[in-house]
Amino acid sequence: MNPETTDPITEVAPDVYDLTLSREPARYRSFVFDWDVPTLVDTGPSDTSEILLDRLESIGIIPERLILTHGDHDHVGGFDAVVDEYNPETVVPVQTSLDTNYEADIRYEHENQIGPLTAVHIPGHCADNYALVADERSIAVLGDAMIGSDWRGLPAGYFIMVEAIYSDDLIAAEQNVERLQEYEFDTGLVFHGSSVFEKAREKIDSFVDFPNKRTWDTNT
Repeated sequence: MNPETTDPITEVAPDVYDLTLSREPARYRSFVFDWDVPTLVDTGPSDTSEILLDRLESIGIIPERLILTHGDHDHVGGFDAVVDEYNPETVVPVQTSLDTNYEADIRYEHENQIGPLTAVHIPGHCADNYALVADERSIAVLGDAMIGSDWRGLPAGYFIMVEAIYSDDLIAAEQNVERLQEYEFDTGLVFHGSSVFEKAREKIDSFVDFPNKRTWDTNT
């Protein structure tokens, strides 16, 4: 079952919330994990900061940790507003050039552990792009390593790559997404398009491996 709804706040897994900040002209999101340490992942663009703070107030969760998956404006724009309001510990990729009023408290890199989340560096869309995987809870936040297939008018429930016009190196992005195959997760949360709530890792496997598995019958 796909738990996504038209609601701006959706509990997509136990104690995991999708905060949809904008649907038009583009979907922007943040995710909140109310686990060991209440954690906000990404902040949306600057012009949705008030919406983000309202969403957090409405679910009654005060983020004590803020993680950025990468430094694009639609993921980091609300950084200062969140720090001003909550003063969370800020955790930012080592590759990210942070153009904000605050320095990061912690810089992370590939395979670093951030609480229950493992950082997986997947450059290509941009040099500092990361996914965050919680193996034990079978959930991954994919950053912009992949997006929902319905973002490009295809059926929902699958993943595609971010468009080439928004990527530094689409070939590298597709090669590096193979790193996700080293982890186990059933749910894949994306920031654009619809997330995938069943067999997410298997669907990434199919996307990555399909050309290598194809066989041609030369007799037909």
